[in-house]
Amino acid sequence: MTSHDQPAAALSGATDLITAAGMDHVRLVYDYLDAGDADSCASLMHECVVLELPGMPPVHGRAEVVRAHLCHGTAQARHEIDHLVAADRSVVAEGRRVDPGSRHPGLRFVDVFRIADDGMVSECTRYYHTAP
Repeated sequence: MTSHDQPAAALSGATDLITAAGMDHVRLVYDYLDAGDADSCASLMHECVVLELPGMPPVHGRAEVVRAHLCHGTAQARHEIDHLVAADRSVVAEGRRVDPGSRHPGLRFVDVFRIADDGMVSECTRYYHTAP
């Protein structure tokens, strides 16, 4: 039986499981980034992962994506996630990058993740809040 022969409910359930795994992986990506644990962070990403950060060209591959994330901002900055929403192999995280040495409350962002068939993070695009 191929995936084309499976009932829609079975496919929906599989997609939901992949999305749920992806949501867990996204939570862990932030934890590992904040801890500076590049290897653990990379283990959650698809080998062909793509990262798009504002003002930078797209970055490709696990090692380069983790390096870009860790170098983006200050080493002390931490992610405070306020909301995570997931559906159809996409996860959206809304939060703030907080630098403990700063007097500012944090730079607000939204990250949009795509999840690969194996549950790994395959894409991330970051958007920052700016004043109009």
